[in-house]
Amino acid sequence: MNARTPVDLRPYRDEHLRELVRLWREAFEGGVGIVDPHPIAEQEHYFQATVLPHHDVQLAFAGDRLAGFVAASRESVAQLHVRVGLQRRGIGSTLLAWAQAQSGGSLWLYTFARNVIACRFYERHGVVASSRWRTASSRTGSWPT
Repeated sequence: MNARTPVDLRPYRDEHLRELVRLWREAFEGGVGIVDPHPIAEQEHYFQATVLPHHDVQLAFAGDRLAGFVAASRESVAQLHVRVGLQRRGIGSTLLAWAQAQSGGSLWLYTFARNVIACRFYERHGVVASSRWRTASSRTGSWPT
């Protein structure tokens, strides 16, 4: 396991949109093993129009560099991504702990079953798979907080 990287959590600000979306795409593509077919501008719009209005977003900074982010509500984790190359350093754990502290007592999430790294991360944090889609492309999980 790599050494823990100290991070500073900060609320989302629009000036970080472009870097956040690029980090999100890189982490998604690396974890799932596909190239995201959506244009960057479309994903930025999705984040602003769909994710932001329904979730609190916290950014994890390692020094001046965006290292990851989480978008969560009291009921769910919509997005949690760590910059490629910075996994297994406690950044995701810090973001998940923040989401759990904001929750109403439990959280649910979806992740792709083929994203083995994400599945193992959530399982290490006590997530229990509550269902799996027949295509085995996605799974849901939840845990008490």
